Amino acid sequence: MPDKGSPASLIAFDFGNRRIGVAVGQTLTASARELTTLQSVDGEPDWAEIDSIIDDWGPDLLLVGLPVNDDGTESTQCEAARDFAAALGEYGLPVQLIDEHLTSNEAARRLADDRRQGKRRRRVQKGDIDALSAVLIAEQWLYQRDISRQS
Repeated sequence: MPDKGSPASLIAFDFGNRRIGVAVGQTLTASARELTTLQSVDGEPDWAEIDSIIDDWGPDLLLVGLPVNDDGTESTQCEAARDFAAALGEYGLPVQLIDEHLTSNEAARRLADDRRQGKRRRRVQKGDIDALSAVLIAEQWLYQRDISRQS
């Protein structure tokens, strides 16, 4: 994991069997933004696209959302997310799992609000939700990092 005091970039993934939301973040500004949504075929990510993203952005850390249930227990998707995180470990970068509890619901709510307020013209698509969920995963990690630095 990058030193807590040094600027670092990260890529966050909202893993799903059909789509993977991707966001980039950095500790210098404690901010994140959407990159893309990748398609998966039968749960198999587009590894060539992931290679390209990692090569282009040169992150110091990879984050993968862990989809836990409302009661904190692991969902049926947790094993697949863990397998994806383990495969990302082959890039030689630190990989962290982070609880993504309700990020998809929050992303859908924010996008729907933006559309109602006229900030967004086109309909909200599932890929939009996945990409914003990845942003929320990155922001959660950045927030937790900032809180631990203040302690």
